[in-house]
Amino acid sequence: QVQIVESGGGPVHPGGSLRLSCAVSGLSLDAYAIAWFRQAPGQENVRDGLACSSNEDGSAFYTDSVKGRFTISRDNAKNTVYLQMNNLKPEDTGGYYCAANANAFRLCTLWSSPDYWGQGTQVTVSS
Repeated sequence: QVQIVESGGGPVHPGGSLRLSCAVSGLSLDAYAIAWFRQAPGQENVRDGLACSSNEDGSAFYTDSVKGRFTISRDNAKNTVYLQMNNLKPEDTGGYYCAANANAFRLCTLWSSPDYWGQGTQVTVSS
């Protein structure tokens, strides 16, 4: 059974940093692309792709709003993917979800059709 568990969220001031973790079990991380999505407050069932790590060549993909501020990385030996978030802004507030897909193109380029989702971790950026 596949399980994806996010952690590391919490309250943070604007300009601050957080590091999110995505622990995956029940599948081999080196066979899956992993992405982070955000669901903003009030946006039910709408999740925006932020960062994606391809399993095929190790490439990382980012949406424009987080480029230069967020960094995705993976440790296949620990079956864990991380999202380092720096210079956080109030508009970064939301639920952060980790997703896995065996098709790196579909997940990292189209930001669509994850095979698996985690339950999410909340990030609140406020002064």
